[in-house]
Amino acid sequence: MTEDARFEDAGERPVSLRALDADDLKVIASLAQDAVFPTTEMGFDSRRRRFAILLNRFRWEVGGRRTPPERVQSVLAVEDVLRVATQGVDRADPDLVLSLLTIEWEPGEDGTGRLTLVLAGDGAIALDVEALEVTLKDVTKPYVAPSRKAPAHPE
Repeated sequence: MTEDARFEDAGERPVSLRALDADDLKVIASLAQDAVFPTTEMGFDSRRRRFAILLNRFRWEVGGRRTPPERVQSVLAVEDVLRVATQGVDRADPDLVLSLLTIEWEPGEDGTGRLTLVLAGDGAIALDVEALEVTLKDVTKPYVAPSRKAPAHPE
């Protein structure tokens, strides 16, 4: 008899995931939800066609097992980016901290599409891509969340 894998079986290893389709992206979006980052930590390398953000990601994968709650720095990278557009993001303000709510995928023709990073406060970052390829990788050890609270979303 085989059993379904349990989340607890994953242990304490750093997250290192790649999404190549919409279902994979849902996993990355759920782990990146409520990540915060200053505008200075996002960039687009047009030559390499790569957009990346250094996030302070809430560790949803450890759930309520951690007291106090933890965050970890992670790189969210998107490959094959053709164009980047922002809405409600003041790139001139180096002190502006953004909060990621979710990542949405709108497929286009022949594998192309638009990836939208939905931000709190009606902001968004839209990435037109040639193909869906998104990675999320933890790059530091976890640390105690400065607020000592888990993010909450009132109904």
